[in-house]
Amino acid sequence: MSHHHEHEHHEHEHHHEGLKHQLALIAATVVLLIAAVAIEKTLQLATWQLLLVYLIPYLLIGHETLKEAAEGIAHGEAFNEHFLMSVATIGALCIGFLPGAETEFPEAVFVMLFFQIGELFESYAEGKSRDSIANLMNIRPDVACVIRQDEGGVMQEVRVSPDEVSVGETIIVRPGERVPLDGIIVEGSTALNTIALTGESMPRDVGEGDEVISGCVNISGAVKVRTTKNFGESTVSKIIHLVENANENKSHSETFITRFARIYTPIVVFAAIILAVVPTLLGGDFATWLYRALMFLVVSCPCALVISVPLTFFGGIGGASRHGILIKGANYIDVLNKVGTVVFDKTGTLTHGQFAVTAVHPDACDEHQLLHLAAHVEHFSTHPIGAALRDAFPDEATDGCQVSDVTEIAGQGIRAQVGDKQVWVGNTKLMDAIGAHWHDCTHVGTIIHVAIDKQYAGHIVINDRIKSDSTEAIASLKKLGVERTVMLTGDRKEVATSVARQLDIDEYHAELLPADKVAKVEQLLTDLHAATDNHKHLAFVGDGINDAPVLARADVGIAMGGLGSDAAIEAADVVLMDDKPSKIALAMRIARRTLTIARQNVWLAIGIKVAVLVLATFGLATMWMAVFADVGVTVLAVLNAMRAMRP
Repeated sequence: MSHHHEHEHHEHEHHHEGLKHQLALIAATVVLLIAAVAIEKTLQLATWQLLLVYLIPYLLIGHETLKEAAEGIAHGEAFNEHFLMSVATIGALCIGFLPGAETEFPEAVFVMLFFQIGELFESYAEGKSRDSIANLMNIRPDVACVIRQDEGGVMQEVRVSPDEVSVGETIIVRPGERVPLDGIIVEGSTALNTIALTGESMPRDVGEGDEVISGCVNISGAVKVRTTKNFGESTVSKIIHLVENANENKSHSETFITRFARIYTPIVVFAAIILAVVPTLLGGDFATWLYRALMFLVVSCPCALVISVPLTFFGGIGGASRHGILIKGANYIDVLNKVGTVVFDKTGTLTHGQFAVTAVHPDACDEHQLLHLAAHVEHFSTHPIGAALRDAFPDEATDGCQVSDVTEIAGQGIRAQVGDKQVWVGNTKLMDAIGAHWHDCTHVGTIIHVAIDKQYAGHIVINDRIKSDSTEAIASLKKLGVERTVMLTGDRKEVATSVARQLDIDEYHAELLPADKVAKVEQLLTDLHAATDNHKHLAFVGDGINDAPVLARADVGIAMGGLGSDAAIEAADVVLMDDKPSKIALAMRIARRTLTIARQNVWLAIGIKVAVLVLATFGLATMWMAVFADVGVTVLAVLNAMRAMRP
């Protein structure tokens, strides 16, 4: 087992262990809390003795929270949710020592318990998104069948672990097996099930010379594959690895609840201090008002929020992953909600990144004939243009035409005898060389000229095809209120212009090197942050190796995961598993809906809180009323949060 995989395995185990540990703590606390209540009911203990009994479950469940609160104070960031929880619960523990007051020890434990249940949901959510990628991939191939020489020099099949296969070795993948490593088919043809990688249910047909990626399942025939990457670099390993760092991304934009706590906590703490001090100065009984102030603190403790908000985000992330959109952390839901500029890479994102025939303009014969001859001439060509011509005329292999004396003319094209005609296929230089009078084309793309027996016969336009849902993608982003769509590409200017026009993209920059792309995105970020006071974010969508630095630089990087490069998937914050740009708008809609539900929960919780706080101020609320207000609200909020799961 490779070191890399062990690390992944440990990460995964570690997360499960963490969840088990949290569950165990919660269960133990519940048991100890019941025991403590029983002891209080049966034995007549002094207040400080009771405190000791309740401190056991309290510290068991709350030690992490207290530690985080202390660290927050040490770092000068006192007002976080941990601090709020700590103040409220310590307040509840202190109440019992006031003359004439009831002890409120169980409530203190309760509040901490709720907080931990909320945290449990949150980590479960992030683990889920990690698992959904792992399952989505469920793809770790355990064995590879390699062809190697044995001592006697005979070629043998050896079954080894995928990480023992080096680049350039040949492996056999039989029907029903997973492709263990990325590579190129050297023999055989088959259909691949890529559902684990892309969510596409249609099998992909592949044959010699086609690339295969690890994690697909071979359906129909046995194929021999020459590996192009070792296991650590292959698609599977990368994808599993990428989400392991999802949790570290919280710092980048704080989660909603942290931002909320930062405003809410100081208000509550100061209100409580005022409530204790002002009436006392006006001649009230200090013990009574201190009790009310502490009560105020306990009531204000936002349990419902602390559970329902993470749960809402969990639902949002889960709902998105069902649509093949993997969001690597709750904070990116916040970011997706406020995207003001979307920057696209062109090739592979808005276009397929593969050449295809886009127009045929015959002069001396019909379209069919022109394509037919060109495809025959290019029959043996390894160039992508040759492949595009063959794809456009799929029956050329079976129509029985004789192709002979094929000659490549370097830098110009190919000449061949097809049946009784001599056919020349190439660029304008080739046409000039044989004296055929070519004419130019208004279409954008690579123009392939064809001459028959030195007479100009017409030309074929080959270009990268725009994805069928790119237009819809741009339109729906504009509908969602994205102010600026930008396309960056390394391609020629006229190609970029044509794509931008067809898709109605606001601006584009062509002929860029990877470093220029980063500089452009930096520039766009600066513009955006200078222009908006309401903190709009910039999303970058890309799929290539050269996009990885830009994906990492943008506020939210969105990668095409189906055919995207591993590096891009790794650097991105959101991965679209099926390469459809229209999913970007869907991701934004899911993010908005999730945040709307989270906000509803916040207002619901605060509304009920305020009502109980008013009662507490006038001494009408009991501590249990406070806890019930919290539990009731929490249940309602959790039920509401569940809606986020259905996108």
